[in-house]
Amino acid sequence: AKDMWRAYRDMREANYIGADKYFHARGNYDAAQRGPGGAWAAKVISDAREGIQRFTDPLLKGTSSGKGREDSAADQFANEWGRSGKDPNHFRPDGLPDKY
Repeated sequence: AKDMWRAYRDMREANYIGADKYFHARGNYDAAQRGPGGAWAAKVISDAREGIQRFTDPLLKGTSSGKGREDSAADQFANEWGRSGKDPNHFRPDGLPDKY
């Protein structure tokens, strides 16, 4: 959970357009590097977050378009990418400060 929180905190701090998928992949990657328990926790947290977001986004953002489902699927792809041990930098946008 600590790795997921750190990636989320960094994403909020960076506030960088196009970096969302990178932070999803990085949080899952870092958690999975801790072993099977970390990968399991990352999956549970990621699935819960995306599930909650499917219900809250239409209410909070006032939209019911399919864009939310597409974005959620893209987030889950990045989550799985990171959990599988693939390099999260695949999703890193050009210009994101090296700090992240």
